[in-house]
Amino acid sequence: MSDVGAVRVVLADDQRLVRESLATLLGLLDGIELLATASDGEEALALAAEHSPDVVLMDLRMPRMDGIEATRRLRDGQPDVRVIALTTYADDESVLGALRAGARGYLTKDASSQDIRAAILTVAAGDAALDPAVQCHVVAALAGNGAPVDAVPGARLELPDDLTPREAEVLALIAEGLTNAEIAERLVVSPTTVKSHINHLFAKAGLRDRTQAVNYAYRTGIAIPPR
Repeated sequence: MSDVGAVRVVLADDQRLVRESLATLLGLLDGIELLATASDGEEALALAAEHSPDVVLMDLRMPRMDGIEATRRLRDGQPDVRVIALTTYADDESVLGALRAGARGYLTKDASSQDIRAAILTVAAGDAALDPAVQCHVVAALAGNGAPVDAVPGARLELPDDLTPREAEVLALIAEGLTNAEIAERLVVSPTTVKSHINHLFAKAGLRDRTQAVNYAYRTGIAIPPR
């Protein structure tokens, strides 16, 4: 019997043990109704077409069709079905690939049951939900590509020391080695605006110079150290 008002979910994961464990967990969460489980992207699409769920919890690396392609096809074919990527991987390629394909949430598999429940409810309500472990990677990757941080619709990024998304972009570009003039050109703003952002972020984070800023960016995950 369906729970009245419950968020209806389809789960897709190619690893049987993981899939069964997550299915058991979802069955215990208040306000969540698990409709079906899939072992790959093609099956996830078929079950979504059959059940019209509110949310699909989607693993990314699966046989036959991966989660990113399945997410893209769901966005195009069933835009009312919202996708949360639930995966082991938190690298930039996986995170941005899923978000650009249309995922509205991104969780790593070490998320707690309450984190999963909160993400499902948040995404079902029309907002975005990003695991804290990947938020700063998103900021850094978008900044490094010259894209605005708000390119992820609805994303609510929790940044350290009350930094604004634009200040985090500037910080990531400092860590990339860009001068103020180069940052201004990348962000299409004036050098004076860049200097203002730098003054504000230095004050918030208690930084004295660019060397400290680079170390801070690496420590907080706003920038990724070169390998």
